[in-house]
Amino acid sequence: MQTILTDFYTLESHEKTENGSFIANIRLNKDHDIFKGHFPGNPVTPGVCMMQIVKELTEEFTGSKLFLKTASNVKFMAIINPFETPDLKLQLDITENEEDVKVKNITSFGETIALKMSVSYKKIL
Repeated sequence: MQTILTDFYTLESHEKTENGSFIANIRLNKDHDIFKGHFPGNPVTPGVCMMQIVKELTEEFTGSKLFLKTASNVKFMAIINPFETPDLKLQLDITENEEDVKVKNITSFGETIALKMSVSYKKIL
C-alpha cells in the first residue's frame, strides 16, 4: 500500500488479537519536515496525520483501498510530541462488509490515551 505520509512513521510490529482487534506499534519520525512547522520549537503531531495513520493501517490490515466517509467521536486527549513519545500503540477494531469498513481506534503511548475515534470508510474498487 502507498502512503501519503512518506517517512512520517514506521510500523514496528502488529498483531491480530483473539477478539479480532488489530494492535499496531508505530514509531514517529521526529525528524520529519511536518514537525518543523507544527510547531517550531514545540513539535506536536497533527491530528489529521494521526487520522491518516489509522486509515493507512486499516488499508494494510484489510487489503482494501479506502476513502473516508464519516468520522465521529474524534477526541484528541493528549499531545503527541515525537521527541518525548515517538512510540505509539494503536488498537483498531475493524468491521467490514462488501462496501464499507468501520473502525474504532484508541491510540496511546504508555498508559496515556492520546486519541479515540470512530470512522467509516468506503472501499474503493
